[in-house]
Amino acid sequence: MSTIEILIAIAGMAGITLLTRGFFFLQRAELPVPGWLIEGLRYAPLAALVAVVAPEVVMTQGALVSTWKDARLYGAAAGSAWFFWRRDMFGTIVAGTGTMVALRLGLGW
Repeated sequence: MSTIEILIAIAGMAGITLLTRGFFFLQRAELPVPGWLIEGLRYAPLAALVAVVAPEVVMTQGALVSTWKDARLYGAAAGSAWFFWRRDMFGTIVAGTGTMVALRLGLGW
């Protein structure tokens, strides 16, 4: 690609981004949104996080984990258990990461 083509591509992507994200701000009146949609949007960040984290925990190189000797599984379980017990985000990170590091360094998983 030449420099001109790259600049045109960047300008086009910026324009599309501005149009799609700014569409809602350019409205003069507020769009009516049903209550069920507002309620459902409360869970969007959690769903996005699970969609990113879950494959990383249960898959390796594009395939499901085939052995129970995977430190990520135990780290996720320990972090989840800590969160449901204490409702503390820092402790969740420490419990999950600590479990995973201990199993990788201690047992070589």
